[in-house]
Amino acid sequence: MKQTTRTRAAWTAVSAVVLGIAAPFAATVPASAAAAAPASSLHWTRCAGSGLDPRQECASVEVPMDYADPGGRKIDVVMSRIPSEKPATRRGALLLIPGGPGGSSLDDPSGKGQKLPQAVRDTYDLIGFAPRGLAPSTSVSCGLDHGDLAVSKLRPWPAPDGSIALNMATARRTAAACARNGGALIRHMDTVDEARDVDRIRAALGERRLSAWGVSYGTYVGAVYSQLFPHRTDRIVLDSNDAPDRGSRGWLAAYEAGVEDTFPRFATWASAPGNPDRVARTAAEVRPLFLRLAARLDRAPIPWPGANPEELNGNVLRQTMLDSLYAPSRFPTLARLMRAALHGTVPPAPAAPPEPLQQNVTAVAAATICNDVAWPRSAAEYRRGVTESREEYPLTAGMPRNAMVCAAWPYPPEHTPVRITSHGPSNVLLVQNERDVATPLSGARKLRDALGARAVMVTVDSTGHGSYLANGNACGDRTVSRFLATGERPYEDTRCA
Repeated sequence: MKQTTRTRAAWTAVSAVVLGIAAPFAATVPASAAAAAPASSLHWTRCAGSGLDPRQECASVEVPMDYADPGGRKIDVVMSRIPSEKPATRRGALLLIPGGPGGSSLDDPSGKGQKLPQAVRDTYDLIGFAPRGLAPSTSVSCGLDHGDLAVSKLRPWPAPDGSIALNMATARRTAAACARNGGALIRHMDTVDEARDVDRIRAALGERRLSAWGVSYGTYVGAVYSQLFPHRTDRIVLDSNDAPDRGSRGWLAAYEAGVEDTFPRFATWASAPGNPDRVARTAAEVRPLFLRLAARLDRAPIPWPGANPEELNGNVLRQTMLDSLYAPSRFPTLARLMRAALHGTVPPAPAAPPEPLQQNVTAVAAATICNDVAWPRSAAEYRRGVTESREEYPLTAGMPRNAMVCAAWPYPPEHTPVRITSHGPSNVLLVQNERDVATPLSGARKLRDALGARAVMVTVDSTGHGSYLANGNACGDRTVSRFLATGERPYEDTRCA
């Protein structure tokens, strides 16, 4: 659907060297020569939207709103599929787990699923879904003020002097709106609930075991699902990995390391001779130039009609930096904004997704993040963190340790965060770029350590968020494709240069 393509845009805004950590082949799940498509009670119909593969079909599965009350109110989770292209070699279903929270994979069987090698498309039915709370599944909205939908406000950038008073006020205002407008469902949205919904999807498909390809936040969902339902997993690919402590604000703090890992590549690109978007003569000049420009915009913002907010200030520039480091293909966006601002001008305002979509995505993200774990309430704790972060990581200016809506969230978590352990089948392959602004290598290594002998990790010498078939390299792509198609993993952790 066009809607889910915009959803992804809204939040952003994929030779081996042995490393020496042994792990066995993924042979725990018996391989069958072919698995006929199982019987299913789902009612499959043509998916709404344009530009989809004509083979893609959609259905919905009914799940409990509150798993503690399975006989109570039900909600719908909408899923999609493109069946295996070679039924004689079909193994099962491959669930495409989206990032976010707030992302959807409903269009992915028609989108990135068609980038999969033929052998993989022959092996699986490709399955996408819109997680609970996200339209066209039973949806939620917080009904936020338009100004509070600005990404530079949703990410808790402190004031230029480091003050967090406005951030705390924004947290209270947005949390109150979610409580007032979100309905009962907003209290029952977290990663554990999504993992349980995934198992309902598996059961509705009639599959004994489920393979999955999770990206970004989807790696956390995949890891939690593999921990809660290990005997129901087949081949699991976790791509661009969250640390296992994601639920304890780790996902936000990860931007400190992610920006430091990635910004030097931007600096090299932005200073290359012949680059029409060049901002400096040498890579060493780019970082201080960016910091000076952000400070100047803190003092004297430039009007930016049509944008949200309607000015280019220092935090808008910083947020643009964060968004632009997600992939080298986005580097020109930051460079062009810097070049314009240096001359006191702005480019045309970026197109925004429809506001109802922004409201829906924002509500799903806020509810999932805040329901996963209780955040501190003390402004003093955030002030200390912001002060330390600003000193150590000036590019991110304290944002990764600041207060967002969860600092005032009115509901306590319903579940204890799931501890990821080494107990379970050895059927997980992690793929991770070395330079990833959102899920840095340091966090992926923590997940790798937590999984122990259950997993093997392939580290890819590449830049960008999303490695497999996206911002990685051919070696990493071959390794993942081989695992999905045949179950063969490297014996040990490897690096793809």
